Amino acid sequence: MKVLIDTNIVIHREAASVVNEDIGVLFRWLDNLHHKKCIHPVTAEEIEKHKDARVRQSLKIKLANYNILKTKAPLSEEIRRISEQIDKNQNDLNDTLIINELYNGRADVLITEDKKIFIKASLLGIADRVYTIDAFLEKVTTENPELADYKVLSVQKDLFGNLNIADEFFLSLKDDYPGFENWSNRKADETVYVCRSASKPIALLYPKIEGKGEDYTDINPPFTRKKRLKIGTFKVTPNGSRLGERFLKIVF
Repeated sequence: MKVLIDTNIVIHREAASVVNEDIGVLFRWLDNLHHKKCIHPVTAEEIEKHKDARVRQSLKIKLANYNILKTKAPLSEEIRRISEQIDKNQNDLNDTLIINELYNGRADVLITEDKKIFIKASLLGIADRVYTIDAFLEKVTTENPELADYKVLSVQKDLFGNLNIADEFFLSLKDDYPGFENWSNRKADETVYVCRSASKPIALLYPKIEGKGEDYTDINPPFTRKKRLKIGTFKVTPNGSRLGERFLKIVF
């Protein structure tokens, strides 16, 4: 598959400080699936204009990690019409050149974080081939479950007893469920899925397999006795990374 990577992704990936930690996961998946990482010539041109000479030189060296498209597709009339409606500056025009390659079939998918590109893709009827970093990760983990490594995706298996229940993350759980701390201590040797940021938990999932002997008669409507998966604890701190969806994939 030929994957076209937008300029903002390239610059973000090669930058000194990374805001979205999933960018490393993205490129690992692209390599593992043997997808061809491509950039438009206009991306190289934008990098050439970077104000910081040291950053510019560093980015130019790292462009060797990508396949720069050798030709540019001519702009279609539909692309021109949408460009006239939306584009306000040179950056917008450059984005139009990039999505034009996708529209003309010279790339299979486009990965970007640019909102205007998504608007253009929707108007062109190709929104299903344009992805954010997180959306693309959701796609490939769903399509390739045998390759999915939840440790790589910042979700790790751990034991309840290794968690610091005094951490701020657990305050709402203790407020909502009196006795939570004692309950969690009884679960010390049981497995949980946890995501940490700066060594502190930001998401937690505790699933439990319940056998056929469990009594569900106090539930309305009552459940019959059978093997079931129970979600004992599930909390996600919203941070824009769609962690909740990742945990639900583990559940399913």
